[in-house]
Amino acid sequence: MEDHKPAAMITFVIATVTAATAGLGAVVSGISIDLTLRALERPELTPPDYVFSIVWPILFTLMAFAAILVRVKAGSFAACSGALGLYFIQLALNLSWSWMFFGFREVLLAMIVLVVLWLLIVATMRAFARHSTTAVILMLPHLIWVSFAGYLNGSILFQY
Repeated sequence: MEDHKPAAMITFVIATVTAATAGLGAVVSGISIDLTLRALERPELTPPDYVFSIVWPILFTLMAFAAILVRVKAGSFAACSGALGLYFIQLALNLSWSWMFFGFREVLLAMIVLVVLWLLIVATMRAFARHSTTAVILMLPHLIWVSFAGYLNGSILFQY
């Protein structure tokens, strides 16, 4: 049986890093959304701006719960370190997409990051599946939303 202090610390780290990633992404998106998106012709299926501010916090919460569930079901950090490593890498790519698209307005680079992010989400889900089917289900909305973001990003990219 593992000591509960390290398990609680890992849970805290997962929650904190996920929340920080969401917050940093929101900062750059919120500052730049008016400058970037309003200047572009938006794709036909683009939802109203407020939808993004509702969806992303929900997605990050689901992702954090998925990662925590994997940690708990695995029984130890060592048993799930590969899966959580993929999780943290896809969080970093998620943030880098926001910076590429909104911060630097590099639509092509953002699209490349988005494709790699999509692949990493799939890899994360496969790694999570070794520990928890529920965690995979909790990650599915993120994969769907990133797929939709690919449509939006690609539509904007091909406007030029």
